Amino acid sequence: MEQRGGKAWRERRCWFAFVVVLDVLWSGAFAQIRYSISEEIQEGTVVGNIAKDLGLDKSALKDRGYRIVTGSTEPLFQVNQNDGVLYLKKRIDREEVCERSSPCLINLKTVLENPLEIHYVAVEILDINDHSPVFPEKEKRLEISESALPGARFQLQAARDPDVGQFSIQQYKLSHNEHFRVEVKDRGEDRKVPFLVLQKQLDRETAGKHKLRLTAVDGGKPPKSGDINIIVDVLDVNDNTPVFNKELYSATLKENVPVGTVVIQVNATDLDQGANGEIIYSFGNEVDSKVMELFSIDEDTGEIKVTGHIDFEKSRNYEIDIKASDKGTAPLTTDKSVMITALDVNDNAPEIEVTSFSSSIKEDSKIGTTVALISVSDSDSGINGKVICTIKQEVPFTLAPSLQENMYAVVTKSHLDREMIFHYDVTIVAKDTGEPSYLTEKTISVVVSDVNDNSPEFSSSPYTFYITENNSPGASVFSVKASDRDDGDNALISYHILRDVSGDNKLSSFLNVNSENGDILALKSFDFETL
Repeated sequence: MEQRGGKAWRERRCWFAFVVVLDVLWSGAFAQIRYSISEEIQEGTVVGNIAKDLGLDKSALKDRGYRIVTGSTEPLFQVNQNDGVLYLKKRIDREEVCERSSPCLINLKTVLENPLEIHYVAVEILDINDHSPVFPEKEKRLEISESALPGARFQLQAARDPDVGQFSIQQYKLSHNEHFRVEVKDRGEDRKVPFLVLQKQLDRETAGKHKLRLTAVDGGKPPKSGDINIIVDVLDVNDNTPVFNKELYSATLKENVPVGTVVIQVNATDLDQGANGEIIYSFGNEVDSKVMELFSIDEDTGEIKVTGHIDFEKSRNYEIDIKASDKGTAPLTTDKSVMITALDVNDNAPEIEVTSFSSSIKEDSKIGTTVALISVSDSDSGINGKVICTIKQEVPFTLAPSLQENMYAVVTKSHLDREMIFHYDVTIVAKDTGEPSYLTEKTISVVVSDVNDNSPEFSSSPYTFYITENNSPGASVFSVKASDRDDGDNALISYHILRDVSGDNKLSSFLNVNSENGDILALKSFDFETL
C-alpha cells in the first residue's frame, strides 16, 4: 500500500468518512473532533484517540469503567480502556448498514463512571464506488405506433446502483440513432429515471424495428457502467394516447387505516374509438415491490386502495407511478405520478433508557448529586412524539434536563438521612403529548449509604447504683448500655471511664470498664470508711 502522502492516497481521499465526537458534560461543555476511516477497511484499524482529544486522563479510564454502550447487536467499534484509542472491531459495508440512506451515520455512546460522564460519537461512513449500475433486465422491448409524434416520451426501466452520492448513477447514454434520444428525470435521493424521447416520426414501412443500447454511468473515477438492449417494434394505426384529467394527483391518509380504504381515483380518456379508446390502469414499471404490497389500483376504475399496513414511522411519502393504456392492438400508454402523504397518529409509547446508574448514594451527598442518566425517545412525530418526563413518587430526587434533547439526570433535590429512610424506589414516568397519550414507567432502586453523623446515647443518664463494700476484685458491680443510630462500623461503641463526677478520681482507682459491653468491674475491694 502506498504511503499516506502518495498519489493513490490523494485519489482515495473521497472514500473516507469523518467521525464527529460530541462530548456532553453536565457542565454544558462541548467538543467536536474529526477522524477519517474508509468503508470496507480491515478490522482493527485505529479510528482515533477519543480520550486524548477530549482531554481525559488515560490512566483513569480503566478505573472509571470507560466503555461503549451497546445493545443486543455486535458492536462495530471498541475502545481501549488503557489509552482511549477507538478501533474498528468489524469491517463495515456501508450498503449493508445504511442501504441508500445518506448520510450514513453510526451513533455510539461512551460512558465514564464515578463521576458520571457520557460522550456521543457519530461516525459517518462515506461511500466508495464498489458497485456497478445494473438493469433489472438484459433486454427491453417497446411497441411504438408509427403515428406517434416527435416529442412522445416512453419511460424505461432504471438501473440500480447501491452506491450513493457521486458514486450513484449520474447519467444515461443512448447509442447513436436518428429517431430517439434519452432524457432523464431526477426523482431525488440518487434516483434518475430514463425516458426514451421520439425525435423523428417512425415509418413502419421503412423500418419495422429499431435496436438501441442504453448505458447507465455512475460518477466514479474511473466510472462504472451497465447496459440494456432496447428493441422498438413499430406498429401501425391507433394514433391517440390516453390523457389524464389532472397534471398532478395527490392525497393524504392517516397511518393504520383499514385495508380497502380508497385513497384516490385517477381518470384518463382516449380520443380513439372502440378498443383503441378503452382505458385500463396499472402501476408503472418503477413502482417498488414494497409499495405494491401497500396499495393496489383497479384496472377498470382507476381507484387506488390500501392493501397493507401504512406506518408513518417507516415511510411518510409515497410516489407511485401509474399508467393508462388503451386496448388497441398496439396499446398506447401515458404515465403519471400520484403523491400520497401519510399522516401520523399517536401509536407509539415513549421509551426510557437508563444510560448510567449509581445504585448507592451517601446520605451526606450535596444537593444536585447525580444518581442516574436517562434518555427518552418516541417514534412518533410532532406533538405525538413530544415527551414529558416526571418522577412519580414524592422523593428527594428530581429530573434535571440536559443540553442534549430528551436527556435527563436524576439528581438529589434535598438532603438525605439514612436513619430516616435508607431505600427509595424512584419511578420515572415518560408521557407523550398526543391524543390519546401514551406513557411508560421505569423504576430504579436507590440505597442511601451511611456516614458517621450520630453520637452514641446511653440508655439512662445519669446512672445510679449501690455497691456493697468488701466485694471481690474483678467482680461486675453494675453495667451501662449505649446505642448508636448509625450503621456498620459507624455504630460500634467502645466504653471508657474518663473521670469521677466529683473530679477527684477516687472511684477511678477502684473501678474499670469492659470497653466492649459496658460492664463496670471492681479493681479491688471497696472500703466504705476509706471512701
